[in-house]
Amino acid sequence: MATRGTRSEKVKRIFQQFDLNNDAGLNRHEMAALVVAVNPRVKFSDEQISAILDEVFRTYADSIDPDKGLTYDGLLRTYDDGAGDVDRDFEALGLELKPHNNNNNNNNNNNIIVNDDANVTNNEVEEEAETTSFGDAKVKLPEPSPVQHRTVRWAASPNHGIVFDDTWKLVDDLEVLIKRLRTKQMKDSKGKAENSDVYSDPGWSRELGPSTEMSKQIVWDESKPDYAVFVKELGGLRSRADGARSREEAFDGHMAIGRVLYDQQLFKEALVCFKRACELQPTDVRPHFRAGNCYYVVGRYNEGKDEFVLALDAAEAGGNQWAYLLPQIHVNLGISLEAEGMVISACEHYREAAILCPTHFRALKLLGSALLGVGEYKAAVKALEEAIYLKNDYADAHCDLASALHAMGNNDNAVKEFQKAIDLKPGHVDALYNLGGLYMDMGRYQRASEVYVRVLGLWPNHWRAQLNKAVSLLGAGETDEAKKSLKEALKMTSRVELHDALSHLKQLQKKKPKGNGNGEDSFMIIEPLKFKTLGEKTSSRQELATALDIRSFQRITRLFRCDVELLKKEMSETDTPLSYSGYGAPQKSIRKPALECILRRLLSFLKAETFVGAVKAINVKILSVLDESESGRVDLGMFFAVLAPICGGTPDKRKRVAFESLLWRPMNEERTGGKIKKADALSYIKLLRSIYIPNHPISEILEIHGETDASLISLPEFLAMFDDQDWGFGVMSTLLKLESGDRNRHGNHTCSVCRYPIIGSRFKEMKSRFSLCSQCYSEGKVSPSFKQEEYNFKEYANGSEAVKDKCMWFSSSSHKSKSSSSTSNS
Repeated sequence: MATRGTRSEKVKRIFQQFDLNNDAGLNRHEMAALVVAVNPRVKFSDEQISAILDEVFRTYADSIDPDKGLTYDGLLRTYDDGAGDVDRDFEALGLELKPHNNNNNNNNNNNIIVNDDANVTNNEVEEEAETTSFGDAKVKLPEPSPVQHRTVRWAASPNHGIVFDDTWKLVDDLEVLIKRLRTKQMKDSKGKAENSDVYSDPGWSRELGPSTEMSKQIVWDESKPDYAVFVKELGGLRSRADGARSREEAFDGHMAIGRVLYDQQLFKEALVCFKRACELQPTDVRPHFRAGNCYYVVGRYNEGKDEFVLALDAAEAGGNQWAYLLPQIHVNLGISLEAEGMVISACEHYREAAILCPTHFRALKLLGSALLGVGEYKAAVKALEEAIYLKNDYADAHCDLASALHAMGNNDNAVKEFQKAIDLKPGHVDALYNLGGLYMDMGRYQRASEVYVRVLGLWPNHWRAQLNKAVSLLGAGETDEAKKSLKEALKMTSRVELHDALSHLKQLQKKKPKGNGNGEDSFMIIEPLKFKTLGEKTSSRQELATALDIRSFQRITRLFRCDVELLKKEMSETDTPLSYSGYGAPQKSIRKPALECILRRLLSFLKAETFVGAVKAINVKILSVLDESESGRVDLGMFFAVLAPICGGTPDKRKRVAFESLLWRPMNEERTGGKIKKADALSYIKLLRSIYIPNHPISEILEIHGETDASLISLPEFLAMFDDQDWGFGVMSTLLKLESGDRNRHGNHTCSVCRYPIIGSRFKEMKSRFSLCSQCYSEGKVSPSFKQEEYNFKEYANGSEAVKDKCMWFSSSSHKSKSSSSTSNS
């Protein structure tokens, strides 16, 4: 790093380069030219440039000459305060220093990134400094007074450094305690070398980790006696801080102690200090921000979120004093929300951070990743492309962009983006794993298996990669190798899916189907009219296909585990204000982040990662239809009515709650007698079909908006509409059958097409006596060896029904035999 003398010389050369009129000041025009020149890859709008210059001229008002502009000393202060990287800007401008006689070899680092609390994340302090300059608009606070320079870089920061001399004594004593503790624990714990490239960055796990002062992970054994001694001595330092002469000095002491502990990854102890600092100065943003970081690192995400909310409130109340910190508060609040599974809410904060700081590439990447997580692929691609534009070597952004392109069906470009991520970070597990999935989707099974081998080389216990390797080998026709890989996966986990897959492979080896080896091309697709049903209980092929799709949605969202009565509770307890749509009718509409909070209460039993998947499915299947205008608001009553039929509870309860949800809407709740408008019911039925029945045109939902039928209908009339097999939601009866029996097994019976053990209903063809699973039956698949003009199927929900039917057949045959014998004797 440059010495102080070299830094000042570089700043002087930059100043002279843009002081076009040589008046020893940079006016707004000259400053604008500087901002643009040092950020050549960023396209600023006039409004952004103006906002940046307003911030600089306001923050450094005492260094502004009214006639000339920002002085050289003022520009030097902006670099000292971390607004830009002198070395990077100097190199970007192509400037050179004149040779000097005095060769100063001092290696002390005085290029302090003042913007420390704005970049508390693991790698963000360094990365932000390397990629952004004045464009970040993160300049703040007056020139630093002379302070002692210590090994801790932040301590000399004029923004968040040490203010009182006695605080230095606390820091010195604390460093002695930490060195003593490290020496004692180092004897028993030897650090294991880790390849950092192996572990993918999910977007938030490294965002709030320790600062760049300590890039390697430190593991402290809290169970040892020496740690207890350390905590006791640390308590003495905290007491000394509390005994300071003023409240401000006590605050300074606790913040300094907390920062040192945080840098040494003693997060629990640091948290105590930051919480005490919060008590001393509740309106100061920094302790809340730091406490939030600590809470996140120790896994207490909800408490971290609360601290970030307090920091955000304090920053917004403090006016321009904390403006530079707002983007990072929004980013870290979003990260905490995402850790709890609240991805839609996180998007709001990432978006706000990107608005406040247009060059914040990490905020744009996180926004893109979160949008990808909720299924908004086009918006995700746009955000990720902007992040890559700002930082082209951002491997994680390339990886997520590839995933978004894959989801949109742009597979060729997705492969290119995955390859870019791998080129930048050869051990990027996420990129490799997802590339393998992409190759499988493209039918390139051999290539996919090779990629999964690379994943397993980096992460040997990745059972999903081992399983996918087996599937790709099976697709490539290498059944024996697939079986070996599957057995390896079984050693890693005992999930029932793996046992079923192994049984499937054994069946394939016995049957040896023709084709590519997996049996998937050894079938015919039969016309629906040739599939006949026997008995009233046998589901039709089309109806089963629709019900299976809805059942799949239920499983992803886990809504069948949510009691439908909880919807009624939400309606009674949620105070939703009225709003007016483009059609003039008042609605109890709610923004998507608030709706996500309601879903979190309804699905409180889900883990965060499972909840994210549920929200994505709901957003893609339901919210995209309800929010047809893309306003970001949803009619809450209609949303509850759409959810009710697939929630847990008896059929009658589900239908009644759907009716009550419609009754709760503003256009119906003022009606007497518990009736709803027929037009509202018709709109609901059409919407329900458009969401859950794939072949129903979505455009039909628009027809009802001009409806003038003001007649009212009661609950019985609504139920008749709901149960109508052709125009209502009659598929619910088939769905209920799946809910109660789609985990039933049928002994050794396997599907004659896919060869998997039959789980759920078994469909038996009564002439050729072969069986199909629900999926193959719904898709009309039949083995070529059973070619017939027509197929007659009977459905068995479980094995006992099949046994009972078989006994009745034997009884019938015996009776006929006796009858014919008697006739012949006579």
